[in-house]
Amino acid sequence: MNESSAMDRCRGVLIGLAAGDRNGGPIRMAVRLAESLIECGGFNPRDILERYLRWWRDGAFDTGPVSARAFELMAAGMGAAEAVARVHSEFEGKTAGCNPAHRSPPLAMLASIADDDLDECARTEARLTHHDPVAGNVATSVNQLCRSLIQGVAWEGAIRQCGLAIPETPGHNGGFAPDVLRAALFFVDKGTDFGAALERSLSFAGGANYCPVLVGAIGGARWGVSAIRPAALAHCDILARVTAAADALSCAWRHEPEGDRG
Repeated sequence: MNESSAMDRCRGVLIGLAAGDRNGGPIRMAVRLAESLIECGGFNPRDILERYLRWWRDGAFDTGPVSARAFELMAAGMGAAEAVARVHSEFEGKTAGCNPAHRSPPLAMLASIADDDLDECARTEARLTHHDPVAGNVATSVNQLCRSLIQGVAWEGAIRQCGLAIPETPGHNGGFAPDVLRAALFFVDKGTDFGAALERSLSFAGGANYCPVLVGAIGGARWGVSAIRPAALAHCDILARVTAAADALSCAWRHEPEGDRG
């Protein structure tokens, strides 16, 4: 049984995401989302998009092709909604990538977002760049699962509560959002601890590194930040910034009652 606190598990989401992100883009988007939540005192899609665009103009990388093209169009002056629709057309409807699921787990960390509002926040955040609702649906599932785990629901119970199922195999290692979530669920379920789950996912994912980002976030919510060894974060060059955001978001969970972790 995991005896970590709600604060520990909340911190584990963002710091675990950093541990899993070996290419560096998702954590940079996630930390900007987290900082927006903190500084705005809630979910502000306009502010979040502005932060993403500032990063894009400063030399963003590893955003995934859908977000990259959307940001390119927006930076050139196109309105956000028009840009997202244009990208969906240019990509022949294939805009169900994993970037929204990668970057949005801080939403689950913000205690002031009610459980009943979390789904719509995740879908709205996904639509900032991805037209296909599948991308938003997967981001929603990731946030629901992280929120349940933060609240103290045991792994198996959280899976059932979120309407998910553990796959028998990890499936494909591509960037289609449902495939990325499937692989992440497989490795977190089969892992005996955070390190074991992450290492197996890294071997499976290869250089594209799709599922380890979600393994990090979900595994961090399951086992807590105290289960993440410093060596797993040695590659993260913005760890101080990530830690500060995780600490700020976790404070509201200090006195939250624990769920059933049996």
